[in-house]
Amino acid sequence: MTLSKRAALLAACALLPLSGCQKASDDAFGQKVRAYLLEHPEVIEEAVTALQAKKQAQAQTAAKAQLARYREALERDPRDFVANPNGKHTVVEFFDYRCGYCKSSAPEILALIKQNPDIRFVFKEFPIFGDESDVAAKVALTPEGKAKGLDLFRSFMTERSLDNPAIDRHLAAAGLNPAAVRAAAESPQVAKHIADTRALAKALNLEGTPAFIVGDRLIPGADMAALNAAIVELKARDAKPMG
Repeated sequence: MTLSKRAALLAACALLPLSGCQKASDDAFGQKVRAYLLEHPEVIEEAVTALQAKKQAQAQTAAKAQLARYREALERDPRDFVANPNGKHTVVEFFDYRCGYCKSSAPEILALIKQNPDIRFVFKEFPIFGDESDVAAKVALTPEGKAKGLDLFRSFMTERSLDNPAIDRHLAAAGLNPAAVRAAAESPQVAKHIADTRALAKALNLEGTPAFIVGDRLIPGADMAALNAAIVELKARDAKPMG
């Protein structure tokens, strides 16, 4: 049974007389539910919306506790590339260079960083789309890659496929030696960094990219409106005097 059908049945059952839900045969009950939904199809949408809202609220409550627990690893891992490192407020993004939603949100991320120098933007390399994603993340995490952090982020995100030849092409365009950077990318420290990020994502129950952390809020997906609203809220909260 699909989520929408289950939600609709539950909603319809709640609206039918209690004795009917208790005593009617399965066939009779099904006929009543079907008749009700044919007359009131909006119930399906209302029930699914309510269920999704409830699940999102539960997820945010659970995430809040986890975010507090892993705050240091999220915001202050010295191995991460950080834009505007002296900013007062911190935003974290888990991303993959080959993720379509990450690519579509990248121009807005770059604009946000440029327009908000008070935002420390932490980039969490979270490759989940195969070997070429791994390579892109690894080269970006080398000392040479991090020295060109925003340039590589911008160019990798504009490349539709980002296969190995494209990675080398963008490294060269950034003034880097592709062979040297690839060699540095094979260091155990880089592999450990990515493994730690994956473990952190698992601890936070992150199942996809992008995912943003803003204060006590987890924003899954490329929901830029929610991200911007969370940043406004964070700045307002941080502006309040202590005590």
